[in-house]
Amino acid sequence: MQTPTIEVGILSAEAIRFRLNGTFLQTDTGTSISNQEGQATATNENTFTLHINGKEYTYNDAVVFEPNKEDTDNFDLYDVIIGVQFHWERAENQRFRGKLKLYADNGKLTAVNILSLEEYLLSVISSEMSSTSSDELLKAHAVISRSWLLAQLEKSKQVKSAGYTPIIKNEDGYIRWYDREDHDRFDVCADDHCQRYQGITMVSSEQVYKALQFTRGEVLTYNNKVCDARFYKCCGGVTELFENVWEPVHHPYLVKVIDNPAAPAGYKMDLSIEENAARWILAKPEAFCNTDDKAVLSQMLNNYDQETPDFYRWETTLTQAEIKDLLFKKVGIDVGDVLDLLPIERGVSGRIIRLKIVGSKKSITIGKELEIRKALSKSHLYSSAFVVEKKMPAEKENHVPEEFVLKGAGWGHGVGLCQIGAAVMSTKGYSYQEILTHYFPSSKLEKIY
Repeated sequence: MQTPTIEVGILSAEAIRFRLNGTFLQTDTGTSISNQEGQATATNENTFTLHINGKEYTYNDAVVFEPNKEDTDNFDLYDVIIGVQFHWERAENQRFRGKLKLYADNGKLTAVNILSLEEYLLSVISSEMSSTSSDELLKAHAVISRSWLLAQLEKSKQVKSAGYTPIIKNEDGYIRWYDREDHDRFDVCADDHCQRYQGITMVSSEQVYKALQFTRGEVLTYNNKVCDARFYKCCGGVTELFENVWEPVHHPYLVKVIDNPAAPAGYKMDLSIEENAARWILAKPEAFCNTDDKAVLSQMLNNYDQETPDFYRWETTLTQAEIKDLLFKKVGIDVGDVLDLLPIERGVSGRIIRLKIVGSKKSITIGKELEIRKALSKSHLYSSAFVVEKKMPAEKENHVPEEFVLKGAGWGHGVGLCQIGAAVMSTKGYSYQEILTHYFPSSKLEKIY
């Protein structure tokens, strides 16, 4: 198998500004363009104008700019949004190697970067974490990022043929999961929705390069298929099942894992039971990812991730007005005054899969975990593993809570590799093979190219 070439969706906007650094071939015209700025603007549903090199072009398809020298020629994209809808969302100018493709769809332009999988991974590893992370952590992440991407290329065909519907909506409930259902014209996006990819903007160290070379072509497999290897920041002590977050498919390598050499004493570990989950979440049991070691965290987290100081256990408060406004804006529902938030179903990590919102006008059940996180925050809650405390008004005859205090565990969906836990494991002397075995039981490490 040769190293695959992939297409990464970077930016979608009504207008896109860019700069070609070096010499590029405008493939439709055969024109060579050197060190020029350009701007593309959507004109209607599927057409756009391009201004570059002193000329104007109109397209109803795509235009591709191909570098003359892949190692030295690159391009800049301006005002790329990272952390879309998360609490660290911001705009950055970013630089990329490989080809630049522009196309219009539904009145917006999309910029796509076409490059080799290994070149893509060089940025992903540095974008997802600090490029100065420990060697074994970098190797482990190289394997899972490579595995995940190759699995997605195959999965996109399977999901379409299987006919899964990511939205189930009726009068009493709104259940939705988010994966790659909107990526029709490129393989993956560049944000946390898929894997963070910020081109050569992120400084890649010699360590990252060596980790990729050491693991080149290595993937996790199960039953001779590449594993859909998932990852996130912090499990909160226990990892979650794939089917509790995405489509109803069981993967034997994406199962419950206690993030510790042994189960912490004094806890009942069936966290799908409400009483057990509440006790677990309100405590701080020992786990690999239960750390405040700044040396470890600075290796693991980029600057904007370090803006999140509390991730193993966290707390946030929503007023009655805030939660009503969020539910209307995020889910499009008006339940009246919110009287209660009741977990209907929890997963094996304590993450809520279905949450009943009891209102004075109506009640509705929402899920899965990301929909719950989106509905109860201006960006996203850190996770859906939380318990609810209601603060009632002083007047006893008033039964409408003034505030809801959410006390939670973990950061992310909880399926697969816990990045902070893996970082701690690497500092304790675990090899990348041992880290992968811990988080992906039943999987096999194989070299496929």
